[in-house]
Amino acid sequence: MTPAPISDPFWPRASAWLTGTHAADALRRLAILGAPVARGSITPGRCDLAPAAVRAALQRFSTYDIESGGDLERVAATDHGDLAVAGLSPAEAFQTVKAGAFNALVGADALFLLGGDNSITYPGVHGLGVSLERCGLLTLDAHFDLRDLDTGLTNGNPVRALLAAGLPGRNIVQVGLQPFANSRFYHNVATGAGITVITADDFRRRGVVPVIAAALDQLARSADAIYVDFDIDVLDRAFAPAGPGSRPGGITPAELRSAARLCGANPKVLIADLVEMDPERDVAGVTVYAACMCLLAFASGLLLRK
Repeated sequence: MTPAPISDPFWPRASAWLTGTHAADALRRLAILGAPVARGSITPGRCDLAPAAVRAALQRFSTYDIESGGDLERVAATDHGDLAVAGLSPAEAFQTVKAGAFNALVGADALFLLGGDNSITYPGVHGLGVSLERCGLLTLDAHFDLRDLDTGLTNGNPVRALLAAGLPGRNIVQVGLQPFANSRFYHNVATGAGITVITADDFRRRGVVPVIAAALDQLARSADAIYVDFDIDVLDRAFAPAGPGSRPGGITPAELRSAARLCGANPKVLIADLVEMDPERDVAGVTVYAACMCLLAFASGLLLRK
């Protein structure tokens, strides 16, 4: 059994922050909600275990962001627990996730959804409560998620489902696409729909701040609300062994952390999700810790909002 961390009153833990410990003069409010949908994933696994794994690992993190100077004690976090969707298909879970996201967002500056597989992005975007024509979607993902809809909603086609439901392709930016993780056919679907495509190599060449800032600015011009999808397989497989779809050559946890902070800082970003992590496949906690950093950096970004 791993011993409990030593208590230090001058080293506040992110786990205590998640359970409601914050300063009386908190500046921002963040809702957290688990959506452990995993049934019917293209690559079977236990992504339904991810919300609990992230919550448990937060005891290893502090609330202080030395990069921005912000402290999450100034962000009031409300953990709404997990929705009762484990064991449900994506179609069966749709209404519960949509309503859960919409309700959790009430009174908060933003909501962070802990998946679950990538199918939750479809009801999550609907949970913004804004017509799809006025929504923006930014994905950080190795894959297009544009597979055919003939077999229904899966973790491989939430973006295709959103296009079919009325989300304009021009309101979608996809970052981190990997070679040999996609097909020419689905690339053509993306470009034909007007989706902005930025590969992992493009991301590295241009840099995290210019790419993410430009993507958010582009979406903000045509959208009233922005949804961000953080698929853990956007990371290099060395950093994401618990991501069933991760590949060598992805981005680094530091780049993901910076991107998450920038997204949190944008006032039009109302919901973000973190998906496709199977803790049973992890090695030394590396993927779960990267996921924790993504959540905490997003929360830190809220303090940078104007």
